[in-house]
Formats: sequence, structure tokens, C-alpha cells
Amino acid sequence: MPESLLDINGYNLRALNRVNILLGKNGCGKSTLLRSIEGTLTSKKAEYGSTAYITPERGGSLIANVNVEQNIVNDAGHLTDQRRRNQHNEFKQQSVVNYRLLKELVQDEIETVAAIRNDHTITFDSYIDKINVLLDNIKIVREKNKRSFAIEKKTDNSAIKADQISSGESELIALGIECLTFFKKIDNTKFNILFLDEPDVHLHPDLQTRLIIFLNKLITENNNFQVIIATHSTAILGACGEDPLVSISFAKSGDKDITFQKISDYHRNILPVFGAHPLSEVFNARPVLLVEGEDDVRIWQQAIRTSTGKVKVYPVSTDSIDNLNAYEVEVQKIISSVYDTATAYSLRDRDDEPEAIDDLDKVIRFRLSCRNAENLIVTNEVLQILGVDWPTMQQRIDEWVNDAANQVRPDHATFVAFRDGGFLRKTFDFKDIRNVLIYLSRSRKPWEVAVGQAIGNLTWSDQTNFTIAGSLINFLGEKLVKKLIPKV
Repeated sequence: MPESLLDINGYNLRALNRVNILLGKNGCGKSTLLRSIEGTLTSKKAEYGSTAYITPERGGSLIANVNVEQNIVNDAGHLTDQRRRNQHNEFKQQSVVNYRLLKELVQDEIETVAAIRNDHTITFDSYIDKINVLLDNIKIVREKNKRSFAIEKKTDNSAIKADQISSGESELIALGIECLTFFKKIDNTKFNILFLDEPDVHLHPDLQTRLIIFLNKLITENNNFQVIIATHSTAILGACGEDPLVSISFAKSGDKDITFQKISDYHRNILPVFGAHPLSEVFNARPVLLVEGEDDVRIWQQAIRTSTGKVKVYPVSTDSIDNLNAYEVEVQKIISSVYDTATAYSLRDRDDEPEAIDDLDKVIRFRLSCRNAENLIVTNEVLQILGVDWPTMQQRIDEWVNDAANQVRPDHATFVAFRDGGFLRKTFDFKDIRNVLIYLSRSRKPWEVAVGQAIGNLTWSDQTNFTIAGSLINFLGEKLVKKLIPKV
């Protein structure tokens, strides 16, 4: 298995894995790259065995066509030449021809290879079963002495015509036949590469997942071939999230030097966010918000619910501040490769850092104006939701500090420092005493819920004063509010 394809018609693909996914938006050159490399490798028969390019626009119907079959028989290069077009109106008729070829290849192998001949579980029907697993409602059925196959409903085995099945079902049958035909044509003494261009076309994300599982099973059955997939579907990436045999790269327009990388924990956590088809506006309407931990996720989930969807973000935990930078980099790569205008957001506690922080190209970054998320508990708006005001909280803290029973508690010194330091509620570190703060408010509401509800109730306008001491808007910071909070 080649680890790299170097100087192939001007292209370099580095750090190849068994399955390699090139993610990029339309027009960035993915198809040109695949066709160019596949066409060049086809001429290098001394080094490479089978290569095949599967076009993204796979038109036609799953019916036998004598003229299509005759063209393939008369011209050995006809099929590959046709397949290198972006749009091909007879693709599925050609898949029916390949179905017959697959049948011949399997039967020949059964007849000539003793180990396979003696394994009675290996039949042509066992290959048909691999395709039928991809399908929910229909199945293809072998017909003796016919050029094509029958299609039946799984519920009652009644016949159904090829032009009556859905586009997704038709795509899966064709792709299944093409992949299995390539699989049986592999030259085990050489390198073999299957190039799949946008196999996600017309497929629901769930069906895209099934296709990837199908490919991965083929990969594990034969170590002598690789798959290179060009796509703009992040659902395909999500389907590969746990597989060490899969690597990814993010294409930009004009790229000719591509380095793949194995899917990391960062990708596994990020990719489900991008599960909607990236050509839709779903992600633009609800961009990802990277946050430090699960507490922050709960805050923003509550804010979304309370605002009845007017706060439009998708919060994702990065587990710690140490991981946040790495997540930002990977989100930046994905957005740049798939979307034209979308952005993402990330939010940090301020801690001892300055509030201002530079954005990445596609990732808008914030630091809270207060020390950390726990400081939001003592803003005027959150205290109101907890059923108390700030003067009353100050009085209760003073009473708690003076209570002899509390003076042996390890958090007593923290409250003393807070009181004696002048009740600096915006900058004091409340992380270790947040539960006591909620206790002193005499509310049973979880602090993340109270903070999220307060954020969800916020709005701002051109007349908003962002400098009011103790206000939630002041603690969140003007930049964050203007980007994430609804304007009225």
C-alpha cells in the first residue's frame, strides 16, 4: 500500500491510509484531482493494478441496455473514459453491465480457487447480500439466464420496477455493484486504488453511514487496495470517526499538495455538529460554539431553550482550556473546506488574561469580561432568577462568614477574602464556592440553569449601556453580546 502518491500529474498525496477522505466545497478542484491522478495511474500498469474513478453525477436507470453493453465490449477503454466525466447519463445502465461482470468474476473465482470452492458460504448470492444490507425496503434478486437482476420489496417479495425505487436506493445499488466489481478485479500483486467522487450524492446521511461501513468491510477483507473519497459531506466524516484506517484532509481551491491525517479525538467530538448536509444553511443558522467544559454547555443549552431558539449556537465542550486551541484549528479547517460564508465561535473564561482576544479567520473568539462563568451567578439578572438581589446576598455572605459553625469550613477563608476584598464580584474566583453561593440564594435551581435562563432572556439594542456594574451584559462582554445575543 503506497503511503504517498508523489508527482502524479503535478499532484502529491501524502500520508495515505486505507480510506482517505478529501473534504472540500464545490469548485475547489476535488474532482479534477481524482480524475487526473486516476487517469495517470491507469497508464502505470507496471506499478498499479486496478484503478477506477466513480463520477459524482451518476445518471440513468438500473436496466439492461444492449447498446451500452455493446459499447463496453467493443471498446476496452469506453467505460473508464465515460466515467471520468462529471456527469454521466448512462452510469446506472453501465452498473447493470458490471453486475454481470461481477457475477462472472465471482463464479470464476469459485471454480478456480480451491479454498473458495470448498467454502460453501461463498456464493454469488453472498455478494448480493452485501448490497441488500445497504437497503431498508427493497432487495435485488438474482435472475437466472437474464442480463440484469430483479428488484423486490423486502416485506412481501413483490416485484418493483427500477424506475419506481427512490434515487437513494438506486444510488446504493449502483455504488454497491461498482465497489464489489472493483473489489473482485483487484490485482493482489500490485497496488489498487478506488477513487470515489461524492458518493454522498442523493443519499440521506444515514445511508452515507451505511455506505462507509460497507466500504470498511471490504477494506478489512483485502489489504491490497485503498479508497480515496472526495466529498463535501461531513456526515461521511462522522461515519468514519472511530476507524483507525481512515484519514482526512481539507481541500482548498488550487491545492495540489495534500497531506492526510488520522481522525483525532478533536474530530470525533466536532464532526457530529456538522452532520447536516453542508450545502444547506443549517450550519450557518446555528454555528458551533466551542466552550471549555460541560458546565458551559449546559448554560448555553438552557439559553437556547429559554430564548426559544433566538440564541442560535450549537455548544460543544472541548473538555478543558488546554484543548480549546486545537479544537479551534480543526473547526477552522472544516469550515474553510466546506462553507463559503459560515463562521464558528469559541468562548473562554477570562481568568487572569486580558478580555480582548484575536479571531481566527473563520472562528470568532471571546473571553468573558468577568473572571469565569461562575461569576455570572452574582450578576443582577441571575440573582433575580434565584429570587434574591445583590445587597441581600452581601448581607447573607457576611452573616455566613460570622457564623461560628462555618468558621471551621475550608471555604470559609475564601468567603472572608471575598468580603474583606470589597465584594469584587466581577473579578473574584468563585469556582470553589459556587455551590455555597446557590445555597445562600436559598434557591434549589442549578446554577447553570439560572445563568442560562438569564442569558436566554437577554436582548440588546443600539442604546444598550454595556458598562452598568453588576449587569449580565457587562460580565459577558460587549463583543460576545453583539455576536450571540438577539438584537431588538
